[in-house]
Amino acid sequence: MQKSKVGLDFTKVEHARSVARNIAGQVQDFVEGYTTVAVERTLCRLLGIDGIDDNGVPLPNVVVDDLKSKGQLSQGVMFFIGNAIAETGKSPQEIAEAITAGTLDITRLPLHPIAEIKSVLNPYIDQTITRVRNNRLRREHYIETIGEGSKPYLYIIVATGNIYEDVVQAQAGARQGADIIAVIRTTGQSLLDYVPYGATTEGFGGTFATQENFRIMRKALDEVGEEVGRYIRLCNYCSGLCMPEIAAMGALEGLDVMLNDALYGILFRDINMQRTLIDQYMSRIINGFAGVIINTGEDNYLTTADAYEEAHTVLASDLINEQLALMAGLPSEQQGLGHAFEMDPMLENGFLYELAQAQMIREIFPNAPLKYMPPTKFMTGNIFRGHIQDALFNIIGQWTHQGLQLLGMPTEAIHTPFMSDRYLSIENAKYIFNNMKDIGEEVEFKEGGIIRSRAKEVLDKATALLEQMESEGLFTALEKGIFANVKRPKNGGKGLDGVTAKGENYFNPFVELMKGKK
Repeated sequence: MQKSKVGLDFTKVEHARSVARNIAGQVQDFVEGYTTVAVERTLCRLLGIDGIDDNGVPLPNVVVDDLKSKGQLSQGVMFFIGNAIAETGKSPQEIAEAITAGTLDITRLPLHPIAEIKSVLNPYIDQTITRVRNNRLRREHYIETIGEGSKPYLYIIVATGNIYEDVVQAQAGARQGADIIAVIRTTGQSLLDYVPYGATTEGFGGTFATQENFRIMRKALDEVGEEVGRYIRLCNYCSGLCMPEIAAMGALEGLDVMLNDALYGILFRDINMQRTLIDQYMSRIINGFAGVIINTGEDNYLTTADAYEEAHTVLASDLINEQLALMAGLPSEQQGLGHAFEMDPMLENGFLYELAQAQMIREIFPNAPLKYMPPTKFMTGNIFRGHIQDALFNIIGQWTHQGLQLLGMPTEAIHTPFMSDRYLSIENAKYIFNNMKDIGEEVEFKEGGIIRSRAKEVLDKATALLEQMESEGLFTALEKGIFANVKRPKNGGKGLDGVTAKGENYFNPFVELMKGKK
């Protein structure tokens, strides 16, 4: 039996996990009956459809919008594309181009037997499965031959808006010691119901997530990884209205880490909850197969609500995210469940409370590469105090064996980090990680003390919250503002018109081929 440093009762932990499993199961029962425009566009991309029309509209959007406008989306793109291949002998790309040109209506072709429709799709499906699997094997080979950084991985961001400038900053960060480079996505892209095409050089607060940008950055990080003798992981964002599409693009281009939360888009981007929960399932199936570590967004709750009072909502959400990921075949070893060091630095004994929560999360999810987020809410522009806050955060990251340590910047709340800011942050973390390497194995926590009492309190409150949600269901809980004090209506938000019940001919072979597979 696992022994808890903070005195957790693992019988209680398993009870909380079983309640979360029931909540996730209720969601999954709903998800199984529906598809979305984003899922169908994802299937187009997985069949090899890419490019844009004369108006700059991505061809996957053209195909899906055509089916939707004719009231046929419920049967799914696999059915209609497969039938069109059987009838015309064209490839999926050629079919998409013909639809764009207005020379082919795939809903009016003679119907072929379903067995033939599925059979003609196999070569295109096999090609994609092989490509994604090879990307995973390539990553594993790199790690076996040139190695990687030790955990916690040093995780930094680049956010110039220009992919070529991002490359310069990312390679500099890798040379300084970073293990993961996250290319921050441009402000508002999560609300676009299409994925921009090609390399981009203009973005606000970040750079557009496009397949070409993924390819450019993957190549750059492989080059610098070989130079420094350490595999450098690439992170981006498959969230928002194109969640599964971007997961597919990342899998095709060999990304390693993806922001991929089941609830973030609902709470912080007002995306319809039905749409998001359907989309997250397909996105996580793809990420699981591609060997991608997902990051969840619970840290964001604590920038909206009070980090001391609402800590239990982070644990409750982590438990739900874990179960939804497992239902999509994404193993614990790829679940970068999120939490954060976000309490008011003026709170007496705040460090002890942060330590209690980080150790508690570590013990409840022993196999997960936890994503630990730095202080942001109470950064003031005082770079000296900010650097100290980040140091305390780094101490806990090492102490509690976090997986992915997103490094805080002394200039947080002032400007987008300079390369020199990143150097200071990496130096801070490396010094602490080395100097305090085994502190977690050396220090025990007092029976009945602040740390043990806090961990017990947070677990108990999270369990009570989950039990309430189990009786109400996740949809109702979100309507009531359970997480981050943000209320969202079940039939409100963006993207609901892209949700469709599956019809009698609907099939998606990628679920069976990818879910829980390598």
